[in-house]
Amino acid sequence: MDATSKPTCHIVRPNHAYDGKQGLSYFEGIAAETVGAKGICMHLLTIPPGVRAKAHLHEAHETAIYVLSGEAHTWYGDRLEHHVITHAGELFYIPAGVPHLPANLSSTPCTAVIARTDPHEQESVMLLPELDALVPA
Repeated sequence: MDATSKPTCHIVRPNHAYDGKQGLSYFEGIAAETVGAKGICMHLLTIPPGVRAKAHLHEAHETAIYVLSGEAHTWYGDRLEHHVITHAGELFYIPAGVPHLPANLSSTPCTAVIARTDPHEQESVMLLPELDALVPA
């Protein structure tokens, strides 16, 4: 989007996927790059059965997740010492700077809408490879 153009409304059809640093594929959504968003990023994520992300954190932005179908396991905390399971119809909040690692341990896909307070979704992703081994593969 041209920086001098007047902001306007957009429809985004999540037809194209991109591979995130976290090791998952995200469907293109609302972001600075797609619609010129200034303070939010929102996209669709489907985690296939048996797939997990890399341990990571988002340095400067909060994350809100709404699970549409399936369930996601998430380990979080400085040493990934906490564990939750988020089911379809539930929301999950991750504060800025909190290490986490989501996974789909079920036999069916897990699909979720993910919104973040940084319009550049991948900009403040920090991988934490030293934490990956703390969660069994």
